[in-house]
Amino acid sequence: MDLQLQGKTVLITASTGGIGLEIARSFAREGATVIINGRSEKSVEQAITELRQSLPAAQLLPLAADNATPEGAAQTIAQYPAVDVLVNNLGIYENHDVFTLTDADWQRLFEVNIQSGVRLSRHYLPGMIARNTGRVLFISSESAMTADEEMAPYSATKLMQLSISRSLAQRTQGTNVTVNSLLPGSTLTPGVQELVKKVFPDDEFAVGERRFMAENRPTSIIGRLIRPQEIADFAVFVCSGLAGAINGAALRVDGGIYRSAV
Repeated sequence: MDLQLQGKTVLITASTGGIGLEIARSFAREGATVIINGRSEKSVEQAITELRQSLPAAQLLPLAADNATPEGAAQTIAQYPAVDVLVNNLGIYENHDVFTLTDADWQRLFEVNIQSGVRLSRHYLPGMIARNTGRVLFISSESAMTADEEMAPYSATKLMQLSISRSLAQRTQGTNVTVNSLLPGSTLTPGVQELVKKVFPDDEFAVGERRFMAENRPTSIIGRLIRPQEIADFAVFVCSGLAGAINGAALRVDGGIYRSAV
């Protein structure tokens, strides 16, 4: 299947590890030129080296910039003034007692999870609309729909991303540009893998994974952690030339954790 991504330039924020790195890998496999973004030159170089091991011919460009800050976003825009696809993947989560969260805690997650995507979308989306082609994708979370009292700022910002994405999509009406959001469920990132091992140190990982899901994500229909590649492949399809009818949507790839018929 030709996803019509050959020759397209794709910017994925926070793409040196986890889901972002796998999204980068999937785009590169489809022939897109992928901008690999991290906060340091070292992390970007390491990610590019890793990707080239499996995809020697991949077209990869470096971007060491902290897009959680106005200065970092300005650097990104100056280095790459136009892109065909923007994936707002940058985000952080922290566990806190909601009653001990400070204003600074809330503000930090807002800057990283919301303002990073807002600043970049504000710059890149008008150009896409003018060229009548382009894709913007916000990587949200199933936590947007299942609020967690231990991650109140994270859940709140992830829900806000859905509203922002929809509002921006409405500005693309009548064009070939789309803006969507993607809601991954619990995913087997390195951090989650370490968490499972810590919680169930005496079990083989496969057993610990099933126990973790049964005890902590009991509504999951698939009963396992989602693999990053599963998120990545769907993200690439949504950003492809074949997905022009998908616009303004909040797309769940959560293994059925969120109990809803729609």
